[in-house]
Amino acid sequence: MTDASSGKVVVNRVMSLDGFIAGPGHTMDWVFEHMTSTTFPEVMAATGAMLIGRGTYEVGKRMSDENTAYDGGARFVLTHRPPDEPDPGVTFLTCGVEEAVATARRVAGGKNLEILGADVAAQCLRRGLVDEILVYVLPVLLGDGTRFAPPGGLDRIDLEPFANVQSGGVTMLRFHVRK
Repeated sequence: MTDASSGKVVVNRVMSLDGFIAGPGHTMDWVFEHMTSTTFPEVMAATGAMLIGRGTYEVGKRMSDENTAYDGGARFVLTHRPPDEPDPGVTFLTCGVEEAVATARRVAGGKNLEILGADVAAQCLRRGLVDEILVYVLPVLLGDGTRFAPPGGLDRIDLEPFANVQSGGVTMLRFHVRK
């Protein structure tokens, strides 16, 4: 679907060793015990836009006073119900996922589009819209929370590992999605 000149669609995940991308109650504070925006600066530099699920957006808003500095370019939130109060730093999209990806990619300016949020990522993966999956595995077991994908949200998808890098206790794994 994509070519090198137009950037890649990348599912970007921080995950506990036991497979959770958020803890109980959608908590994410555990991430900042291990990572900062400078842990893997090349990822941020390669990102031109982010497509975020509404739940992930709401978690991010609650955490806005914490150390969450991340400049991933323009932010798009895919939702069925835009909030009553507009957010000047976000474009809310109520279209289908294919149109949302196309819109965000245009704005990414040839850089990567990051996909954040379990449901939005699963929708993109099911439709073959994802080129790469990037997972930061953190040295923590959460025991419960939000999984990489919603239960029953994905069929088998074959991946091809192409890179892994460690920075402190964080291991970054990268996979191409086989199409």
